[in-house]
Amino acid sequence: MKKYIYRSTLGLVFAMAVSSCNKNLESINNDPNHITSSSMDYNLLFTAVQAYTAGTDYEAWRNSMIYCSTMIQHLSSLQGYWNGDKYTYSGGYNSAYWDRQFPNAVTNVVETLNNWKDKTTYANAYNITRIMKVVVFQRMTDLYGDVPYSEAGKGYSGGITYPKYDKQQAIYMDMLNELNEAAKALDANATNTLKNADVMYQGDVTKWKKFAYSQMLRLAMRMTKVDPATAQTWVQTAVAGGLFTSNDDNAIIKHDAVTSTNSNGNGLTLAYNDPNASRVSQSFIDRMKNTNDPRLIYYATVCTNPGVAFGSSGYDYGDTTWAKQLGMPNGYDQQGATTTTDLHYAANYPGNKTDFTSYAINSYSVVNRYTFARLDAPSFILTYAENQLLLAEAALRGWVSGNAADYYNAGVTAAMNQLTQTGAGAGVSAAQIAAYLAANPFNAADGYNQINTQYYIATFMDEYEAWSNWRRSGYPVLQQVVYIGNVTNGTIPRRFTYPTSEATINATNYNDAISRYTDGDKMTSRMWWDAAQ
Repeated sequence: MKKYIYRSTLGLVFAMAVSSCNKNLESINNDPNHITSSSMDYNLLFTAVQAYTAGTDYEAWRNSMIYCSTMIQHLSSLQGYWNGDKYTYSGGYNSAYWDRQFPNAVTNVVETLNNWKDKTTYANAYNITRIMKVVVFQRMTDLYGDVPYSEAGKGYSGGITYPKYDKQQAIYMDMLNELNEAAKALDANATNTLKNADVMYQGDVTKWKKFAYSQMLRLAMRMTKVDPATAQTWVQTAVAGGLFTSNDDNAIIKHDAVTSTNSNGNGLTLAYNDPNASRVSQSFIDRMKNTNDPRLIYYATVCTNPGVAFGSSGYDYGDTTWAKQLGMPNGYDQQGATTTTDLHYAANYPGNKTDFTSYAINSYSVVNRYTFARLDAPSFILTYAENQLLLAEAALRGWVSGNAADYYNAGVTAAMNQLTQTGAGAGVSAAQIAAYLAANPFNAADGYNQINTQYYIATFMDEYEAWSNWRRSGYPVLQQVVYIGNVTNGTIPRRFTYPTSEATINATNYNDAISRYTDGDKMTSRMWWDAAQ
């Protein structure tokens, strides 16, 4: 794995070089000391795209952890700057993903495609990059709505410095077509020019073909509220193409335990940069305890002093005993006795409720430091468990053959088994899985809730996906927070807002985009696939 991270590091260096070069096209064309297409190793740019997709500390801290994890109630926080817990607003945090990904992942993937297009030797690499581009843009549009797409990343190659915002529906239709075309074009007998530069599958086209159709399934199911007929067609295309067949197909990006942007962005926040700011949500832990879920010990731990950062003396991995895990409720603070939102007033507060001079916050669980809260914790991009759970919903809708209960059981089983890929050792045993499924059998009458609640559990620490699927499905049902100063009238946000700089730098296109939202550029505005029901 060291060699992959080495390549990833180099890729980031090259990516930053290209990003900075784009600011001065004239000097690129004339200064021999600048990097040009003839001197660029595009394999390294491809690696950089994957590294940025896995997440860096900058946007992972702000968007994934501070906002998504708490809005979706995987985590909770008492800290005012963890805005997602109480739906308060930070323009800089809202735009962090955009600010980091557009000049890096987006630019790099577009430049790589431009270079490899029509080059026979790079045919497989080109089509793999088309698939990777869909991953990049699907997350971008799922977080913001209408975004630059057809003209994005073309400042250098196309001279487009003020890209238009494409409508999300058009983006989705193009992404689905790209996946279909790229998957069909992959050739197992053609040259593998990517090899270890591809940190997910090492250029294995069989794996990439499965990944493309599995990604297609995710995109198709995202449209269930707004265009079920088209969603059904693409679900069936994905199934016919061939999906993941086991956890061995999971799209995973691995990391080393380093305190730099090449480590797991979520893990870096939880174990090193901000270890004492969050706790696992009461909503999440209670949900797992109510079903006697054996996964709980791999999700949470109770530390004596969770504020000690990884690498420092006294760093505490905690106690993972199932019965000791306690979730902290969302929407509370440490403002003292005069406010009803002070943690002392929480129903499950474990300390002295009348002593406001101290806070018993260390009795609440933090994210498990043996599994998910590690610098070298893997980033799950897409999994077999997600496939099976989405197929369970598709079967419940009558879109695919097979029994929804069978897909559901397979999805839950895969989600439990994939914990071994996080460092959970032997993980959940077959006997524990069987007992859990027997005690919590699939019930078609409550099927949408059960399926999407399991998806919610399975995507723990893939917070972008967890938030997106919750917005699509409405499950699990979450108790929303009403907190003074929130910007959503006490409802869970539906999108991130655009960078404030867009209103001046790219004003015409920005204004056109926000005019398509009923409420304008707000966190409560709904994007195309999230239409109100």
